[in-house]
Amino acid sequence: MLKNPLNLRQVEIFHAVMVNGTTQRAAEVLHISQPGISKAIQELERQLGFALFHRTRRRLVPTAEAHFYFREVEESFAALSRLRSAAARIRDFGSGEIRIATLSALSTNIVPRALVRFRKRHPDVSITLQTHMSSTVKELVAAGQFDLGLAADEIDVSGVEAQTLSTFRGAIALPDSHPLCRKARLEPRDLNDQDFIALSPEDTTRQDLERVLDNAGSRVKTVLETPFANTICAMVQAGMGIGFINPICAEPFLGKGVALRPFLPSLEFRTLLVRPPAVPPSQIVRDCIDAFREEILATSENSALDDDN
Repeated sequence: MLKNPLNLRQVEIFHAVMVNGTTQRAAEVLHISQPGISKAIQELERQLGFALFHRTRRRLVPTAEAHFYFREVEESFAALSRLRSAAARIRDFGSGEIRIATLSALSTNIVPRALVRFRKRHPDVSITLQTHMSSTVKELVAAGQFDLGLAADEIDVSGVEAQTLSTFRGAIALPDSHPLCRKARLEPRDLNDQDFIALSPEDTTRQDLERVLDNAGSRVKTVLETPFANTICAMVQAGMGIGFINPICAEPFLGKGVALRPFLPSLEFRTLLVRPPAVPPSQIVRDCIDAFREEILATSENSALDDDN
């Protein structure tokens, strides 16, 4: 057993001698004197308890023990190199993973395309993605279990840092054989007495729609409630009724039994980007946010309701 901890500088000098072959070359590489090299080797030998070199004609010839020891040193130096690389990655990009929680409405459109953008920039980053109700997204991010969250704006934002990620004008989803498809846009009176598939009561856009309908004296027949816009589209496709949705959620259903019509007056679906409080975002997180914003912009420019936005 060694009496004292190893001096890493001495091990580094031993490594340099073994790699470069001579004390002179090792001294040049390490920018120290040749006598300093020799002294460090002697001290390391005393510490280890065995000879590392045969000294012949002012040359150092590695012993068998030196070759065995060098193998271990090489492995340790490789590990140190990995640690330096890891430190550089963390300094520049944060950890090599990112954890994202999202509301269902964006999980089949914006999020997949944005993550493809992100992976082109960071192909080695591990991504965890989970879909939850907005309230759950907020709680997971507030607890520090996720780095980013995408949630509808009805959530209580206490305990998280929140900013607007996207705003889309709502539209009416209806079966493509529905009589209202003959109209270019729909108004409150058009929805009167229609079988209606509604978002959950806490959804702020549903609340806005109900106020607009009440003011216009129009009333829908709510046949089903769900927190998920994708479910509304599926029910519309099945012919259960019509629904008011964020239009990007209808992408997989358009041309497959579902049509969209703009609704006036304009009502907006607003999505929030939430992060853990008081935790500065790493470069990876910032790049992921950029990818989301780029995809939101591209989707807005190519929206099926562009002419009406």
